[in-house]
Amino acid sequence: MDTLKKTKGKIVAICISERKHTKKNPVEKCFIKKDFGLEGDSHAGFGDRQVSLLARESVRKMEREYFKLAPGVFGENLLTEGVDFSVLRVGQKIHIGKSVVLEITIKGKVCTTPCSIYKSVGFCVMPTEGIFTKVIEGGEVKKGDFLEIL
Repeated sequence: MDTLKKTKGKIVAICISERKHTKKNPVEKCFIKKDFGLEGDSHAGFGDRQVSLLARESVRKMEREYFKLAPGVFGENLLTEGVDFSVLRVGQKIHIGKSVVLEITIKGKVCTTPCSIYKSVGFCVMPTEGIFTKVIEGGEVKKGDFLEIL
C-alpha cells in the first residue's frame, strides 16, 4: 500500500448514542462542535476523547474470524476506510470534509466495561486499533466525506 493511500480515506459511517456503554447508531450526517465533539453523542464533551475513530479494515479482521458487525458496535463515532491508523502519531491532525479538523490525542484505550463483542468472542479491536481525538475546527460531516491526515 502506498503512502498516499494510507493518508487519505473516507468516512463510511457516522455513529452516535444518547447513552454511554451502548452501541452507537449510524446517522447520515452530524455536526461536530469545536472543543466538544458530535452533537447528540453521549461521549461529546471537554477533554481528550471527544471523537473516536476506527478503521473499517480493523472491523473486517474481526468479521473474518467471527461474524458480521454493524457500524457503531465498538462505540466508534467515525468508521473510516483507506487510512492506516497504525502509522499515525498523537498530535497529528485529520481534516474531514470541508472544515472539520481533529487532533489525535490517544491511540487505543483501556476498556473498563467489556463490550458485547468482547463478551461474545473474548476480543475487541477498539482498545488496540481505535484512536481518539479532540476537535480543533468544527463543522458538518457526512457519510462519504473524504478525510486526509495532515
